[in-house]
Amino acid sequence: MSSLDLDITAPGRPEVQEVSPGVYAYVQPDGTWWINNTGFLVGPQGVISVDSCSTERRTRAYQRAIATVTPATVRAVVNTHHHGDHTFGNCLFPAAAIIGQERTRAEAIAFGPPRDLPAWDGPDWGELSLDPPFITFTEGLTLHAGDVRAEVRSVGTPAHTTNDSLVWLADRSVLFCGDLIFNGGTPFLLMGSVEGAIEVIEGVVAPLGAATIVPGHGPVFGDTGPIEATLDYLRFVLAVARDCRAAGVPPLEAARATDLGRFAAWADAERIVGNLHRACAEQAGLPRGAPIDVAAALADMVAYNGGAPLTCRA
Repeated sequence: MSSLDLDITAPGRPEVQEVSPGVYAYVQPDGTWWINNTGFLVGPQGVISVDSCSTERRTRAYQRAIATVTPATVRAVVNTHHHGDHTFGNCLFPAAAIIGQERTRAEAIAFGPPRDLPAWDGPDWGELSLDPPFITFTEGLTLHAGDVRAEVRSVGTPAHTTNDSLVWLADRSVLFCGDLIFNGGTPFLLMGSVEGAIEVIEGVVAPLGAATIVPGHGPVFGDTGPIEATLDYLRFVLAVARDCRAAGVPPLEAARATDLGRFAAWADAERIVGNLHRACAEQAGLPRGAPIDVAAALADMVAYNGGAPLTCRA
């Protein structure tokens, strides 16, 4: 059985949701490691996709989902950041302009193509090659799908990563926020900034007052609850980081001693370790988004997970 024959409904059936006329979210349960949401806008010139997927089979399934809505060609793919769950499938859109912030291109190239990543249990990537954005911007640009105006904006500071962008449909009050929000999942700031994420959510995301928000992972939402919950978690991480630095305790030990409280029910709780690596480094004076030992942080996350690879169902 080839990777493309595997059941795409596990762990949950992906769903196309029309969030505004001609604007769709593609939501992939369970939204955990390497299982992301995408979205697409349908216009008279073709389709604009917000991100791709992590594996060949998931990206092919996404393409089939688009085809159930429109026979039009995908003319552009906008990457909200460089992580592979949002970019590895770019290469399967050969007719599309791949668009991203300048640093998204640089970071995608630096990370390289899909390959064996021992911190995770899988996945099977399929036949994918590196295809980073080849149209880049610094602050933003505007795309049009008929009468739908999509403003693609860099958030301006490291947050989830060093290169996050939003796709804002002001006339429809719809926001694709990438991985700035994990609705029902644990945020992940190892390659970005905890303080920067707070600044962006408070100063950029929340003030938009979007009626509909498509997060990078988890269900589409329209209330402020997921935003407030994310901010609560990020402030919790900063408080734990301050305490562990004051006590001279390393992030893994601090994480093991920390009661996650209501956040323990969120998916991928081991991300507390990576988040503490980032928060402690910044509290020690490292600039936002500056390189840290990602491999060591991932190894600590595996250790926190009982020594087992991090769960991946992609």
